[in-house]
Amino acid sequence: MCEVFISADPQSYDARTRSVRLHGVVTSIRLENLFWQVLEEIARRDGMVVVQLIERLYDELVAARGEVGNFASFLRVSALRYEALLAQGRIPADNSVAIRSLDAKAVLHELPEGWGSPLPEQARVHTLHVAARRQA
Repeated sequence: MCEVFISADPQSYDARTRSVRLHGVVTSIRLENLFWQVLEEIARRDGMVVVQLIERLYDELVAARGEVGNFASFLRVSALRYEALLAQGRIPADNSVAIRSLDAKAVLHELPEGWGSPLPEQARVHTLHVAARRQA
């Protein structure tokens, strides 16, 4: 069993720190290389670079939850959720399909217990307005 995990390339679990600017404030985010690779794939699907994706995730998290908390952990969980949703066929494996083009309700329909909590209605409406403005 363990060989499945221990045979991973050690570079994949080396951590790398990137400096990013979130609304004019420079901050550092430290993640393992494999998480950076997944975030880069997500960003590419929507025609962004990873820094743009991080800023968008940050903004939408603040809009939906009112706070950020441990943002590096949020990014790790986002990468894991993406991979799990891919594996379940909820997100198409075709990287030319943008994440923003997907019906989020359909993707998230009947998620396994513990995978998420519903957003308050006010936050959901605000998030939809933010997303609509960005696509315009």
